[in-house]
Formats: sequence, structure tokens, C-alpha cells
Amino acid sequence: MSTANISSQRTPAPATNPAGPSLKTQRIIALVLLICQAGITVSGSIVRVTGSGLGCVTWPNCHPGSLVPIQGAAPMLHQAIEFGNRLLTFVVAAAAIASIVAVHKAQRRKELKVYAWAGLAGIFVQALIGALSVVLKLSWWSVAIHFLPSMALVWIAAMLFSRINEPDDGTPTRLFPAAVRTLAVVAAVALSIVLLTGTFVTGSGTHSGDAGVGMEGRLGVDTYGMAVIHAICMYVYLALTLIVVFLLHRTGAPKAARKAGWVLIACIVIQWALGVTQFYLHIPRWTVPFHVGMSSVVTAFTALLWAHGLRRVRTTEIASSSATQTGVESSSATQR
Repeated sequence: MSTANISSQRTPAPATNPAGPSLKTQRIIALVLLICQAGITVSGSIVRVTGSGLGCVTWPNCHPGSLVPIQGAAPMLHQAIEFGNRLLTFVVAAAAIASIVAVHKAQRRKELKVYAWAGLAGIFVQALIGALSVVLKLSWWSVAIHFLPSMALVWIAAMLFSRINEPDDGTPTRLFPAAVRTLAVVAAVALSIVLLTGTFVTGSGTHSGDAGVGMEGRLGVDTYGMAVIHAICMYVYLALTLIVVFLLHRTGAPKAARKAGWVLIACIVIQWALGVTQFYLHIPRWTVPFHVGMSSVVTAFTALLWAHGLRRVRTTEIASSSATQTGVESSSATQR
């Protein structure tokens, strides 16, 4: 059976409830959620590099007895940046709630509902971790565990965006060999190590998140050496991704999967260039938001590539693809 044929013949999945939001609307909501999940990581990095992390010293209030910033309690710019980042949490939560409402009103399958609810639950967990990091005065490890779940939420949002277009009554069909899909898992694990070591680099550096903290509470390792380890992990991840894309071409994987792979490689190269720039310029503040933003982009496209390996396809499409493939093989045999 030609997996490429199945991919090209796959039609969009209509919402099972005509009264619910259209498929296009569901996709737009899922895309907005993905952008919001990635965007709040960038705003968080702006908090860090501007030293605004303790612009608000309590949680959920900005200051004791006040939900909003107070004149003179801290530099107003720092208060505004930190408080603005907190307000963005409500925007992301609104997008997550909208996705939940959309998939439920459209009576979509359980898988999509799980992704939607997991995204909302993760936002609440992130809010609590953010509160913990404030209480701990931005200790490096608390900031690290605040960043890493954000990448998991980006992954979940990307999976929702990808899966929402599949028919609910479709049959889960493997579109490229199990060995390639397993290697894609290994690459995803390599990405998680890249992200983890990245938090070690920033945790040992000068951008603590608060202008007055300095190196107090920072990770006590050599930043240069940790940056080299981080780079090596990135090269391993890039190599694994290149092998995956090569095998996708060798095994005749669907065009959409191959395209997703090349886009991912391009994103990794851009992220590599940003990392090298940071290294040789000694991590200037302006580079950090770009690097964090690209981390979200790379994570999202890694999830999208993974999603291409197993798709829901309608039985009629599988049968049609099999019949077409049989006809081609019979014609070739006759010609021979």
C-alpha cells in the first residue's frame, strides 16, 4: 500500500456536530493556542533579560495587598514587564478554554479532548511553578522547571493543531516505517536533552531574572563548558533529524512528512546560528528572546514531524489507495 497515495487523498475531517464550530474554526483556535503557548515563553525571557523577575514580589498579588503594580515599590518598568507577563497567562488560558469548547461542541474524538484539557491543566501548573520561582527569589532551578513545562505545552498544542484535521472515524495508519518512527522518538529525546542543558547554560550565567540578584542562587558550573556540552547535544539532535529525513525520502514517506522534516532542519540551523552568535558575543540580552522563541518553534515542528508518522485515515481512502496500487502493479506486470 502506498502511504504517499493515502496522504494525498486524505480529506479534511468534518465536525461531527453540524451545530458546532467548523473544522476551519477549530484549526484557527488550535493555531492561536499554539502561538500563545510559544509566545509566553518569549515574554518570560524578556522578564529574565530585563531583570524584571521580582518586579512583583508576591503571587497572585503583585505586591502584598495589591494585585497591580504600586508606584515606588520597584522600578515601574520592571513591575510592568512582570505584571504584563502574568496577564498573558490569562490570554493563553482563554485560548486553551476556547479549544476545549470547540472540540466538545463539535463532538470530536477523545484524543483531541485530552490534548485540549492537558493544555489548560498545564497552564495552571505553570502558574504555580511561576509562583514558586518568585517565592524562591528566582533560584536557577526554579526558573529552569518553569521553562521546560512550557516546551511540553508547546508540544501538546502542536499535536492538537496537527491531529484536529484528521477524521474522527478514520483508522490509525502508519505512514512511514516503525524504525523511522522509533528514530524520530530518539531525536525527540535528544531535543529534550538539548533543552535541559540549555537551562543549565542560562542557569549558570548572568541573566538571573532580577537586576539585584547577580550571581547569587546561580548554578555553580562553568558556563563556557556547559555551553559546549549544550552545543554537542544540539549537534546530535541535528544529526538524528537529518537521518530521519533521509530515511523518509528512502522509504517513500508522504510529501507532507518530508516537507515537515526539511522545515524542522531549517529551524534547527537557525537556532544553531543564534546559539553560536550568543556564544561569541557572550550572550547579549537581545539574543535571548530570539533563542527562546526558536526553541518553541523547533519543539513545535518536532511534534508535527512525529505526528506525520501515524495518521487517522478513512477506510474508504485506504481501500482506494490499495486498489490503485494493485492496479499499478498489475499494469506493470502486464507490460513486463
